[in-house]
Amino acid sequence: MRLRILQFPGTTCLALAAFLVVPGPLFGAPRKMAMPDFTKGDAIPEGATHDWTLGATGARGWMYSDKLVTADARQIRITKVEKGSPADGILAVGDVILGVGGKPFSYDPRTEMGKALTEAEKESGRGALSLIRWRGGKTETVVVKLPVLGTYSATAPYDCPKSKRIFEQGCKALAERVAAPSYRQNPITRSLNALALLAGGNPEYLPLVKKEAKWAAGYSADSFQTWYYGYVTMLLSEYVMATGDKSVMPGLRRLALEAANGQSIVGSWGHRFANPDGRLGGYGMMNAPGLPLTTSLILAREAGVTDPKLDQAIKRSTRLMRFYVGKGAVPYGDHRPWIETHEDNGKCGMAAVMFNLLGEAEGAKFFSQMSVASHGPERDTGHTGNFFNILWSLPGVAQSGPHATGAWMKEFGAWYFDLARRWDGTFLHQGPPAMGHDKYPGWDCTGVYLLSYAMPLKKLYLTGKRKSSAPQLDPAAAQTLIVDGRGWSNRDRNSFYDKLSAEELISRLGSWSPVVRERAAMALGRRQDDLMTQLIRLLDAPDLYTRYGACQAIKMQRGRGGAAVPALLKTFRSDDLWLRILAAEALAGIGETAKAAVPEMLERLTKSDPKNDPRNMEQRYLSFALFDRRGGLIGRSLEGVDRDLLAKAVRAGLQNEDGRARGSYGSVYANLSFEEVKPLLPAIHKAIVEPAPSGIMFADVIRLEGLRLLGKHRVKEGIDACVKYTRTQNPWASEKRTPELMKILLSYGARAKSAVPELKQIADGFDRGEKNFPRNLSLDKARVVRETIRAIEASREYPELMRIE
Repeated sequence: MRLRILQFPGTTCLALAAFLVVPGPLFGAPRKMAMPDFTKGDAIPEGATHDWTLGATGARGWMYSDKLVTADARQIRITKVEKGSPADGILAVGDVILGVGGKPFSYDPRTEMGKALTEAEKESGRGALSLIRWRGGKTETVVVKLPVLGTYSATAPYDCPKSKRIFEQGCKALAERVAAPSYRQNPITRSLNALALLAGGNPEYLPLVKKEAKWAAGYSADSFQTWYYGYVTMLLSEYVMATGDKSVMPGLRRLALEAANGQSIVGSWGHRFANPDGRLGGYGMMNAPGLPLTTSLILAREAGVTDPKLDQAIKRSTRLMRFYVGKGAVPYGDHRPWIETHEDNGKCGMAAVMFNLLGEAEGAKFFSQMSVASHGPERDTGHTGNFFNILWSLPGVAQSGPHATGAWMKEFGAWYFDLARRWDGTFLHQGPPAMGHDKYPGWDCTGVYLLSYAMPLKKLYLTGKRKSSAPQLDPAAAQTLIVDGRGWSNRDRNSFYDKLSAEELISRLGSWSPVVRERAAMALGRRQDDLMTQLIRLLDAPDLYTRYGACQAIKMQRGRGGAAVPALLKTFRSDDLWLRILAAEALAGIGETAKAAVPEMLERLTKSDPKNDPRNMEQRYLSFALFDRRGGLIGRSLEGVDRDLLAKAVRAGLQNEDGRARGSYGSVYANLSFEEVKPLLPAIHKAIVEPAPSGIMFADVIRLEGLRLLGKHRVKEGIDACVKYTRTQNPWASEKRTPELMKILLSYGARAKSAVPELKQIADGFDRGEKNFPRNLSLDKARVVRETIRAIEASREYPELMRIE
């Protein structure tokens, strides 16, 4: 590769200045609300609109929350009492509940109320819910009489009369709702409600389910199809398999193939189907809709839809998901495994069900165990709310058997589900403990909960018709997983682990759970104890979990881990992909004293293993470990790095399919002289004009960095690349990028005049508006482009250009 100087007369350098204002949102810091004392006349704080269903009482109440916990509250203010309900005449709006069972609330009124409801509904409780009620300055004990439903069994909902009664009562109420002419739902809850009626196998409800299947067969959407199509397709697939009614097959086939054709070229889905070039727009890959879509395609295939495109879509998606097996919860998008909690928006439950449908025991086992370990505060979390965390909880847990579901229900599900169940047997979305509502207020969640109670019936594939391929846990093993999930809340993430001894923390580094290992590693990192000898020894442990945990812990030791570098290099040569990645991250965490590992890491980065690592994930993580500006070993300085090996690694890394991984190479651009950059220009240019197929949210970073580099050194190809990028860029955050792109074009001065006709077309397009993009921001972009056109046309600067050959 050579650079050829393009000679133009009468020019030297360019001096243009442009002041481009980028409008942006202003974000105010969240305001912590003071906890009111209703017995002293305080009101519910303004804007604190989130209240709670108080079980089968027929009442709703408000309680204080902070950082997704209600543990500080000691009062429940009654906000609504339904006429004719058990609480009618006993509770009234404005009453304050101060305790249950004759005792004041002492640790969390939400949990205590839920557990009191569970106790009251037992035979021994005789339906008597005893409440300490404050009204008008007077405190007294009152009793709300509830129907006796029985006691949850040790394997609930299996072999559990109470679960059976709840399911039957809920189906009856749900059927009445579905039959009403006014019945309207969003496509997700409508599909789930119909699935719940189908899951019971009661022929009485089949006409209603058939009506809903007919609706589903004709369903279509112009936006957010990915969120809706999965659940609608699940309904149709299960309906066909349960009833044999083939009349809906054309609709099922259409929906399944639209979903398959809407998949990205790497096997993912986003908020919407992929663009014509096979890449996603907006935020890029999102697994919360992607996993249900994959499950729906598997079920559609099981129901009789046959097409190579369907098979390909399932194959692509499951290839993505397999990477996370054994490593952590399935994350938001094309990101590293999530290890802060055992669940992330229900995606472990989704994955457990999906892998079981495919007969892949390893995936079903791991994600089911992650589901079992996720309860309490973990289930209260979730991006935009915890709807999916609750929906997919028991379906995921159930893959590990009745003792797993029983342990999970005893720890969390029993009180949570009983608190959510209304007096007529239906359920509304409760949401996480926050002052305001999440994104799902008022959603009818009857089908969500009833599907969990339907697991023992095994009438649907979603409720266990296909036998689980995961090991069935005994009571002791199930309880161990429950214990693994304790010790964390959104407000207090550290104190439980910080109270453990160093020996206990080191023991937890060998846990099956990547979350437990990470929490232990972080706690060890917060201590000043000299533990390196013990941690280094663990790198040679016979089991992989302990070796994983040792890497995680050494990483958290940061600069204190220098003594571990030789052992980590040995670990880096392991045959296990994830162990190599964790070892590389530990080396990066150590920092300066680990730079001896750089040559070997660079060499490994250039390798590929299509069979065992089809997406080049190791290359992705090595890119971060080496080149990240904040934590990469050579992200700030390339001093002493072999330039030939570096160039080989950069060329390889710039082809990685992840946009964020490519973005890490921007540090190389900044740390090399232009003479050193010259041999890399073809690869840099290619990374600009051919965007990464995944990691869309971060794919623009390396493209902008490359364009800045080309503009800085007046490389001619940068002009066309900049204009094309302006036209085809992802609309998301384009109001911020467009001024940057125009600034780069201005650096070419009058040499950019060839681009003016296309720039005018682009400005006209922005003026006309863009689909699913704010009109005012499009107009701002048009204005910036036109300002740039005027500056280019007025320029008299003709800088010397170079060209890539």
